Amino acid sequence: MRLAAIFSDNMVLQREVPIPVWGTARAGEAVTVTLAGQTAKTVAGVDGHWELRLPALPVGGPYEMIVSGDETLTLHNVLLGEVWICSGQSNMEWPTELSNNGEAEVAAANYPNMRLFTVPKHAAYTPEDDIPNASGWAVCTPASIPLFSAVGYFFGRMLHQELQVPVGLINASWGGTVAETWTSRQALLAEPSLVEMVENYDRAILNIDKLIEDYRQAKVKWANGTVPEDPGNSGWERGWADPATDISEWEQILLPGGWQLRGHNYSGVFWFRKEVDVPANWAGKELVLSIGACDKSDVTYFNNVQVGGVSIEERSDSWCMPRVYTIPAELVKVGKNVIAVRVFSNIYQGGMIGPSSLMHLTVAGDANEAAMVLKGEWAYQVEHNFGIVATPFGGPAAPPGQDNPNWPTLLYNGMIAPVIPYALRGAIWYQGESNVGRSVEYQTLFPVMISDWRQRFGVGDFPFLFVQLANYMEEPTEPADCPWAELREAQTMTLGLNNTGMAVIIDIGEAADIHPRNKQDVSKRLALNALANTYGRTELPYSGPMYDHLEVEGNTIRLFFTHLNGGLRCASDKLTGFAIAGEDRTFVWADAHLDGDTVVVSSPQVPHPVAVRYGWDNNPLCNLYNQAELPASPFRTDKWVAGIPAAV
Repeated sequence: MRLAAIFSDNMVLQREVPIPVWGTARAGEAVTVTLAGQTAKTVAGVDGHWELRLPALPVGGPYEMIVSGDETLTLHNVLLGEVWICSGQSNMEWPTELSNNGEAEVAAANYPNMRLFTVPKHAAYTPEDDIPNASGWAVCTPASIPLFSAVGYFFGRMLHQELQVPVGLINASWGGTVAETWTSRQALLAEPSLVEMVENYDRAILNIDKLIEDYRQAKVKWANGTVPEDPGNSGWERGWADPATDISEWEQILLPGGWQLRGHNYSGVFWFRKEVDVPANWAGKELVLSIGACDKSDVTYFNNVQVGGVSIEERSDSWCMPRVYTIPAELVKVGKNVIAVRVFSNIYQGGMIGPSSLMHLTVAGDANEAAMVLKGEWAYQVEHNFGIVATPFGGPAAPPGQDNPNWPTLLYNGMIAPVIPYALRGAIWYQGESNVGRSVEYQTLFPVMISDWRQRFGVGDFPFLFVQLANYMEEPTEPADCPWAELREAQTMTLGLNNTGMAVIIDIGEAADIHPRNKQDVSKRLALNALANTYGRTELPYSGPMYDHLEVEGNTIRLFFTHLNGGLRCASDKLTGFAIAGEDRTFVWADAHLDGDTVVVSSPQVPHPVAVRYGWDNNPLCNLYNQAELPASPFRTDKWVAGIPAAV
């Protein structure tokens, strides 16, 4: 007998709703599940699958869940509370340790009644019955939180603090993915405008096994002909790992960080070296060396003896895999000891990329002994300079599958279907960047995906809260049509679907990075929506100003808004981000000012205005807020199609 992987020690089950429990057993085997004094029974079907529902239970725990059949399974430390699934692409996947103040956030993440579950990345051609390679639920601690979704964690933490109930978070996210991969085949086929993408997918996976094998061979051939190979480790022969070697002429570099970000714009092989002063009570003890991730391959030495190493040939994820190596006791001496790391990277970025919270030296098995921090300055030497690799983004195109999940249904099948029908309160979603350029399609696709999830989880129209795209890229010089703005509009239109909410973050993005580090405010705005609309805290403001309607007044346009929350506010001396147009559909920057709870917009260049846009750009200069310090959502009052002239 076996439980589905979503059930494990330390889990949180949704309070106040019937609780589905399922697994597999011998065909015809009687199965009984007991939790908090409640019992439910069923019999495994001919295929071995069984499923039952425990009655709704109030908040509480910790409990034991006992599952009995031909054998007995017992799950420990089970709580009843609030469960949310956290999904989307890289901004949802983005780890807590890399958010603003990541090191401090990780150190403070000690919440025994918050629990974390990460669904491993898995693309599948048909819906999976269970989650492969799942690690189970983890208690939220500084050890479990570093790589967990920052948006998920900060959202759950605020709910936990405000509601004072256990919170369970299920992270199912994958960077760079499109919305259709998270949607079931049946839902896409039920919408006529989306059928073609399924048909294209069906054609693409004909003879998929051969396509995958051809791709693997082509990838090897491409890599061998394009990407530099490691010329060999000459640094060790030159004594670069030896404490006796004079390195006074080596330069210093701040780690963690990629060497391209430190001014070395090429691929190659770097050596990094750091002296550590080992105290007397550490001498002769086994140590644990954690150096974070090395992009891509490393060989790591302690006092001229290799203690570890991971290569890109061994693991495709070696570029982001944290390194943790054991240092034998006989290598450890009092005083000066030397850590040396050889890092090879022949494409993209390279270096010791951390994060800093994972760079430390500790005594094995001694939690009371303070760790020695390794972040900071290291000496470095360049062993090989490959120059700029000519085709860093080349190579053969991957067929649908694990190396290319951006096809319809693949991640629904592999990462969402195996979680269904786990009882949950709602979902938070941060995605859309990968659908930019297809905003009209997204207006249909996104609501279809939401409705699909709701139907399949079987708990009604559960709250579905999502993040509008942040500001990103260069600031605008003139008003223009913009695919990022159009995708934000498609997201805003999804608010027409029942029980949805949106966090506007047009003010906290980063021009040079598609991944804003300020995940705390993103999560706060999501959590305010949940608290106000899901948990009855109606006194809490949860939205910035939303455009409602306009009135043309001569040569000006007056804009009206909802969600004033005390009134409109300009965050600086003058309102910015507004553009205005007449019947010719030519937008120019507008003069805008507050007039009570409205905004009045005009331009001497547009004597007969008909339309206004606000924040309509990749990275607009926006400063309209309400008194609750929540930003206004970008909008346009026109429905003009980009690229079609007014005369048509």
